[in-house]
Amino acid sequence: MEEDPVDQTKPATRRRVTVKDLARDLGMSVATVSRAFYPDSIIAAETRRTVLQRASEIGYRPNPFAQSLITKKTQIAGMVVSDLTNPFYPELMTRLTTLLRQAGINLMLAAADQPEKIDEAVDLLLTYQPDLMIVLATNLNSHAREKCEAAGAPVIFFNRLSADGLGFGVSCDNVEGGRRAADHLIDFGHDSLAYVSAFPGASTNVERQRGFCERTVERGLAEPQIIEAGLFTYEAGYQAGLDLGKLQQRPNGVLCANDIVAIGFIEGLREGLGLDVPGDISVIGYDNIAMAGWPSHRLTTIAQPLDEMMAATVVLARELAAERQIQQRILRIPPGPLVERSTVRDRRKGVSK
Repeated sequence: MEEDPVDQTKPATRRRVTVKDLARDLGMSVATVSRAFYPDSIIAAETRRTVLQRASEIGYRPNPFAQSLITKKTQIAGMVVSDLTNPFYPELMTRLTTLLRQAGINLMLAAADQPEKIDEAVDLLLTYQPDLMIVLATNLNSHAREKCEAAGAPVIFFNRLSADGLGFGVSCDNVEGGRRAADHLIDFGHDSLAYVSAFPGASTNVERQRGFCERTVERGLAEPQIIEAGLFTYEAGYQAGLDLGKLQQRPNGVLCANDIVAIGFIEGLREGLGLDVPGDISVIGYDNIAMAGWPSHRLTTIAQPLDEMMAATVVLARELAAERQIQQRILRIPPGPLVERSTVRDRRKGVSK
């Protein structure tokens, strides 16, 4: 009898490998095999290695939703972000995702391109029952935070703090960073300073401006002039560079709210006003993103202590995901070093630093 030819256009199907299949293959109980996939479970190291290796060989992956029915935990952290145009955040998310995954926590991202859509992003993430929420680059109102907490998902603010000062937060000590920038400019002979302000309500912007202005006055100079950029973007920085021409007195030293604003600001000064940086004006950024070190920018900047901030966030996330009863707290990490490149002039000597 002649067999029908195989239809090559149909994709081959393969039954999903289950935990029972893996347990049967290894001659172990389902409970033992299941424990191997939980980083905090009690199981012999050699047994865990054997299970994970065999699982990889036969293509088994645990079903997180099935596991959550038993553990009441999804091992998911929801992340809300609104400023993906700032290179600081894609760099950060790549590294933070890796660290959280190593801690057994998977990240689910929701981007809100407009402030009024933040509540929508929060509601979307809550449908997946995350164990916690991490908020980046946006201000979460108290109602949205309370909604998360009521759903069993405590909120960690990263590089931003809650407007009411409540909840959990991990941030650079931005006031100290602003003070360091003022000291650097003044120590290098600058006597007329300005601050380029970004998003007015952002805690990062408010604190950097406060530290910079307070330290300038403490050092005996007039309070810095404020140039409003409005947003943490290149375009806003560029326009702020053009707006400097409207000031009655031109400053000779400027701190910008972050690096991408500083890069735009410098190009606005050069292309729009024909000014030289650092010959006419010295400029400092904040964050030390990879772009700041490019030969075309060589931006002097205050480095964020990202390694320390991310490590603190992962510890906090693991504690909250495990439902440990911990006090709400705000962690402020000392800023990293001031990275000297080529946008600050030593006015005492006429050289650039």
